[in-house]
Amino acid sequence: MNFKLSIFTLLFISCLSLHAQRKSDLINEVNLLKAKLDSTNIELASSKKNGSVNAEKAASFEKQVVDLQNANSTLLKNLNSFAQISSKNSESVNKALASLEEKEKQLSVFTDAISSHDSTAVVVLTNAKQTLGENAKIGVSNGVVVISNDLTSLYGSDINTTITEEAKAWLQKIATVLSANPKTTITVEGLSMTGDLNTPTLQATSIANYLTKDMSIAKDRVNVNAKDGGFKEGVNFKIHPNYEAFYLMAREGIKNGNK
Repeated sequence: MNFKLSIFTLLFISCLSLHAQRKSDLINEVNLLKAKLDSTNIELASSKKNGSVNAEKAASFEKQVVDLQNANSTLLKNLNSFAQISSKNSESVNKALASLEEKEKQLSVFTDAISSHDSTAVVVLTNAKQTLGENAKIGVSNGVVVISNDLTSLYGSDINTTITEEAKAWLQKIATVLSANPKTTITVEGLSMTGDLNTPTLQATSIANYLTKDMSIAKDRVNVNAKDGGFKEGVNFKIHPNYEAFYLMAREGIKNGNK
């Protein structure tokens, strides 16, 4: 009886021990599963968090790309506008340069003509001094060589309109200067200090007739004029460029410059 009781007790204790061990194992398994679940939840949360961060980064990158595309588009528009403006400015500059070049050509016609006339004035002045002598009254005013003589030497008196024989010899020297400078013209200018312009006009005309008829100077090279000389009287012989020829040359130069 006692033996059976001991065996029963031993079996009971063994069962209790096995039950306790099984419960402990189950608890350990539960704890292990719980730990794995917690780890999985942590990883899941971390993954979700990383996914959110990555999504934010992706969104940020997408925004930067859009901003860069917009900036690039704006830059291209600005470059196109700049190119168009530069092209227009270049055309304007080219037109301005062409206009300036045309004006320069036109101005060169005048400057060349003026330089030529200045050189001619020097030559005429030299010829006049050599031909008429150092005692002749010769000057230069605005590119015009002016030779002066008194009425008595030319007409014998201040009211006579017929030139003297002595004056003819002197006028031949004037004709010599004109012949040596065929591109020049002469204006015979009578001066009056009385206000009467009729007499100086007749006096100047008699000299012009002598130069054209007796000295064979072309009529289109000889002009006549009379004016109030203030307190002076006499005759001025103004040898100057052919203004009409100068005008025609300038006009032709401008016309050629416009081609």
